[in-house]
Amino acid sequence: MRTLIRGLMIAILLGAALGAQAGEIVDRIVANVNGHAILQSDWDEEVAFETFLNGRPLGSFSTAERKAALDRLIDQELLREQVRPTEAAPGDVVASRIAELRKLYPEASREDAWRAVMARYGIAEGTLAKRLGEDIQLMRLVEARLRPSIQIDARAVESYYQEQLLPELRRKGGREVPFPEVSAHIKDLLAEQKMNELITGWIESLRSESRISTTGNGEQNR
Repeated sequence: MRTLIRGLMIAILLGAALGAQAGEIVDRIVANVNGHAILQSDWDEEVAFETFLNGRPLGSFSTAERKAALDRLIDQELLREQVRPTEAAPGDVVASRIAELRKLYPEASREDAWRAVMARYGIAEGTLAKRLGEDIQLMRLVEARLRPSIQIDARAVESYYQEQLLPELRRKGGREVPFPEVSAHIKDLLAEQKMNELITGWIESLRSESRISTTGNGEQNR
């Protein structure tokens, strides 16, 4: 009886192995971030999603761009460990983002055509709003954490106006806009630049403190 049971188990295992060899694709881990696995399917979905967000054809990402997409998945996981969203993003903000995306696909003016475009990229109906909402909310929480440290003084705004904006306007032959008309815009621009610097620095710090390993096209091991 024990021999019979062992024989059946071997047959089952062999059958499973042959099934995989016959065409069933087994997902694999391409990165590990502090014990959280990122799968090949996660990476492929991210690449497809990013090509969709940029209005590019499927399969158009270069090897370097695919690697950058994997890096962004790693960065997102690191940020979620610090500021995990607990609420959904505002519906009107998500709807506005979707409306912007649809402009990249003029052929998708009708709802059925829009669904066909999403299907072409492997994005199920209902998934788009969820994914965009998660990304929006994550960045909102990151900004809420970092923005209080941003201080843009009047001297920095004046310097940008004199040293960058005016020379650029003169180079293009445009009208020299008075400083009071653009000071608020310049301040917002400098704050956005500083925010990007802070996010980049924070991610670099998190990476240096984390256990990150990648396989395949991801080359880093820590």
